[in-house]
Amino acid sequence: MSNSFQVVVCASVVPDPLQTLEPVSGPNGPALKNEMMLPAILDPWAAHALYEGANLVKQVAGSSLWLVSMAPKAKLQQVMMTVAQKVPLQLVAVDGPSSGFADAHQTATTLAAAVRTIPGIDLSKLLLFGGWESASRSAGVTLQLVGEELGIVDQFQGVDAITPQTDGSFEVLERIEGARHQVSVCAGPPAVLGWATGSLGEPRNDPQVGMANMRTLMPALQRAMAGTVSSDGLHYANVTTPKQQRQTRIVKDMPTDEVARELVHWITQE
Repeated sequence: MSNSFQVVVCASVVPDPLQTLEPVSGPNGPALKNEMMLPAILDPWAAHALYEGANLVKQVAGSSLWLVSMAPKAKLQQVMMTVAQKVPLQLVAVDGPSSGFADAHQTATTLAAAVRTIPGIDLSKLLLFGGWESASRSAGVTLQLVGEELGIVDQFQGVDAITPQTDGSFEVLERIEGARHQVSVCAGPPAVLGWATGSLGEPRNDPQVGMANMRTLMPALQRAMAGTVSSDGLHYANVTTPKQQRQTRIVKDMPTDEVARELVHWITQE
């Protein structure tokens, strides 16, 4: 159909947030202690984008959904066993690092190249979805850079909802400062949408969806392309675990200005 969308979601795997993450210095730069041994999940930010993308594809007939993910192949396979039961999708796998210390520009170049390899992809119908932030690559620029690599200039960040229109355009509900939303109307794809929390809950596991997905997921993992991302040119002056600190005082009738001054002083002590 002329008004259909081709939705591509960029997502990676991250260590389960319930685990203790300890940064260490390795031969290739900063890393997490025992990173390959940590249980992994799909990046929670990007997971919202995936569920919203699946919902959009369900609403607009003729649309398609792909998940493009760069991660160590063994970790990606482990995570996809769970993700495959959530929504129907087609996987484009890239065997590469999922570390939060990877260079955002190299990551974006690799992901854009992977998007271009999708059979039958039409960039004029492309909606590139991803997380507004990331639990690993929290540079805040990776998704934007992928869009620029693909020549997409219409970009929305902090998206909570997208509403397709009958003429092929769509309305975007986008977070702005002051706890408000901005409503924009985009004439149509291509566009980049960095999702916040969206408006959908996590879909329940559906074994039938999982079985249908596995017919294509395993071949996609077997032919995963190698991601060319290195640490060349990157230097981190310091990588440490955030300090835990708690100091409690109970004070009655303190003016709000004085409370604010104390908070600012405490925050700036470091």
